[in-house]
Amino acid sequence: MFETLKTQPADKILALMQKFREDPRESKIDLGVGVYKNAQGVTPVMRAIKAAEHKLWEEQTSKSYVGLVGDPAYSDAMIKLILGGAVERGNIAAAATPGGTGAVRQAFELIKMANPSARVFVSDPTWPNHISILNYVGVETVTYRYFDRETRGVNFDGMVEDLKTAVKGDVVLLHGCCHNPTGANLNEVQWKEIIALMNERGLVPMIDIAYQGFGDGLEEDAVGVRLVAAGTPECLIAASCSKNFGIYRERTGLLMMVSNDTAAQKLNQGTLAFLNRQNYSFPPDHGARLVTMILNDDALRADWAAELEETRLGMLGLRQQLADELQRLSGSNRFGFLAQHRGMFSLLGTSPDLVEKMRSDDGIYMVGDSRMNIAGLNADTVPILAKAIIDAGV
Repeated sequence: MFETLKTQPADKILALMQKFREDPRESKIDLGVGVYKNAQGVTPVMRAIKAAEHKLWEEQTSKSYVGLVGDPAYSDAMIKLILGGAVERGNIAAAATPGGTGAVRQAFELIKMANPSARVFVSDPTWPNHISILNYVGVETVTYRYFDRETRGVNFDGMVEDLKTAVKGDVVLLHGCCHNPTGANLNEVQWKEIIALMNERGLVPMIDIAYQGFGDGLEEDAVGVRLVAAGTPECLIAASCSKNFGIYRERTGLLMMVSNDTAAQKLNQGTLAFLNRQNYSFPPDHGARLVTMILNDDALRADWAAELEETRLGMLGLRQQLADELQRLSGSNRFGFLAQHRGMFSLLGTSPDLVEKMRSDDGIYMVGDSRMNIAGLNADTVPILAKAIIDAGV
């Protein structure tokens, strides 16, 4: 049987990480990996996480299973964090998942179960794993224009025009904030226009929110998802705690089904439990337990929010420093978009050839589509990157 297997396409980001490790140059800069790093190049354990883990170690008396959809207290805490009071709790079904990717995968499985003919409209570009999982699950994918390579902002007119080709029952996958890979985001007016379009055409929104708190703030980054949840008949929300709690390896996510039909909640909740059982049965609990403890403890939550805000402001500072240095070197403001983007990533908008030139000449490692992780920089490496960008002819 095994002899029939074929070599699968290599993950481009993982392959890039391997090249970076093999590069002997001390001056090399890793802007490819999709994790937050501080100025010392470390992905730190947040203070509140350490405190919660210590408390959990002292108090926890069992490692038995929790439940097919995880601890309800975790779902409650995450729903409050993401949706606030935008939707009544009784209208929401939720299930813990192994990371945000697990939530995305379960959402796609649910779409195929509920409407096998549904197409999923995804932004061009989007997180590559969206399309990879959709293809594997067997759901038809359609791209809509999103990134304007001239302005490096959102091509909103193109987005609207493409979404008008969707038909009733199709799904529109949206990034809740801090768009990956571009860093370009919808504003509140644009969110409302997209909601109106989806309602008019009978489309189902799905939101992937993985970076709440990394853009404009915890509350500000939730504006879009709250508008969608409150303003559409039903939606799916896949959330991740990997970034804003710094618990990447704990695999902590949540999938929500929001419906304005309260009577559907029991069926929806049962469906999520069924999907979990078919895939991995019981979701991981350790990370979810820590998140629940932090969000329900005033002191831990305040410390977590303060450290998250420090992280956010640090990335904004690096963005501004890079934009200023490029303006100084180029004599123009054509890189000003870098300061306007939000989150860990920005799409430089250049060619794969120039990305390769920066790698070979200067040891600058970014994904071939020119996505770069701003959190891979520090105050000392920003001038090195800026010079490499100008020298490459970007």
